[in-house]
Amino acid sequence: MSISRQRDREVRIRSFGVTFYDGQTASPPLHEQSEWHQLIYATRGVMTVYTGESAWVVPPHRAVWIPAGFRYRLQMSGEVALRLLYVRRRTSRLRTCSVVNVTPLLRELIVRTNLIGALDAGIPEQKRLIGVILDELKLLTVVPLQLPLPQDARAVRLAELVAADPGSQSITGMLRQCGASRRTLERLFREETSMSLGQWLRRQKLLHALRLLAAGEDVNTIALELGYNSASAFIAMFRRELGQTPKRYSET
Repeated sequence: MSISRQRDREVRIRSFGVTFYDGQTASPPLHEQSEWHQLIYATRGVMTVYTGESAWVVPPHRAVWIPAGFRYRLQMSGEVALRLLYVRRRTSRLRTCSVVNVTPLLRELIVRTNLIGALDAGIPEQKRLIGVILDELKLLTVVPLQLPLPQDARAVRLAELVAADPGSQSITGMLRQCGASRRTLERLFREETSMSLGQWLRRQKLLHALRLLAAGEDVNTIALELGYNSASAFIAMFRRELGQTPKRYSET
């Protein structure tokens, strides 16, 4: 084996940093999706991660973990300063896609690794850094920012209507456009997303609210856009889902 190929095998973690603008999309090359786990972190802006079965909204200072083998694409809301860690496939045991809280230490490690570029286990200083990063990855806590996507055409139609206008349309009007009863759609959403229709709609509103918060919208405006009667009702929903008020969540 050549020295260069041996050295490449010693690289356990790689990094990449880039800034995207509002509405831009991105999808990494297939070999990167299949060979490396990825921790996708935004220091600024909100991104939405789509796979074939789910969508995740990732606010600033959170990250999404994508195990090797999952194909995905990103869509940006606002200007997004993206920082990625690629973790060699055999190195980590995390197996599911999820949005995670990022510890202050891991934030600094991500920035440091982006300055270095790649961490080589054959270099003692970098080997120690790899160990600390892997320890921090074991401590990641999942936050409920996943939106499972239905597959039945009627449920997909409802999801599209809600995404296009999260707060203005009545559920009765949307059901008519889908050509299905509420009972039918309740069954479909439970079977295909493991969520009731009401739970799915609340989660969708929550994720849309995170995009609006990142764009600088105030709570009163967001509450009205999402169809809430008052800002306090929206804040109560937000706190139930994420354990914090919108203001507090945006600051942490």
